[in-house]
Amino acid sequence: MTDHITAGSPASDIAPDIAPGHALDSSLPGGGYVGDPAVRAEWDNRYADRRQLWSGRPNGALVAEVAGLTPGRVLDVGCGEGADAVWLAREGWDVTALEVSGVALERAAGHARDAGVAVRWVHAGLAEAALPRASFDLVSAQYPALLRTPDAAAERALLAAVAPGGVLLLVHHAGMDTQQEHDSGFDPADYVWPSMVAALLTDDWKVEVNEQRPRVAPEGGAGAHHTDDVVLRARRLR
Repeated sequence: MTDHITAGSPASDIAPDIAPGHALDSSLPGGGYVGDPAVRAEWDNRYADRRQLWSGRPNGALVAEVAGLTPGRVLDVGCGEGADAVWLAREGWDVTALEVSGVALERAAGHARDAGVAVRWVHAGLAEAALPRASFDLVSAQYPALLRTPDAAAERALLAAVAPGGVLLLVHHAGMDTQQEHDSGFDPADYVWPSMVAALLTDDWKVEVNEQRPRVAPEGGAGAHHTDDVVLRARRLR
């Protein structure tokens, strides 16, 4: 979800170019959400509380790491209000953007229409979405709120989506994985962090970047107070 670690709208209110979670055809009518209803409700409520939650500009680590890549098919995981997806589309990428919040997707689809770019929107959780395996030249997950499961479903879904020769780019706020549970109820132990994904990489992958660096943060928006990123960039060899 753009800039972050990730009242609900009925399915009939979702913009018509948002596909149900089990489909990737942007011409299909809006409809079924695929995923945990409680997760959708949590994020719908968070977005509904503010007219704009994030900065509206693409994440700095994404812009830096994509430079030099040949545009192809990209999956934007946790696309939020769509700033990264719109930027990628403007850069010539064929964009599929996935998000659990219908409120966020409505905003994202509106931003794409205003920008005159085409994006394929998918309303689903990552682990539940029927994404085509090994078919994306870039899988981008910028500060995603991916819940941990015993079978590492989210981590494996990230890796499975990358095509041979393609790149996984996972960026998160440095140091959050070692924090204690917050009074707000946020517990870092509940979420997926870059080190967990890196631990699953086999000889089929080449790690190109795995480092902590100062964050190039868009001004404004939730999460702007974080100063450092952890950036994991890995290329699938076969």
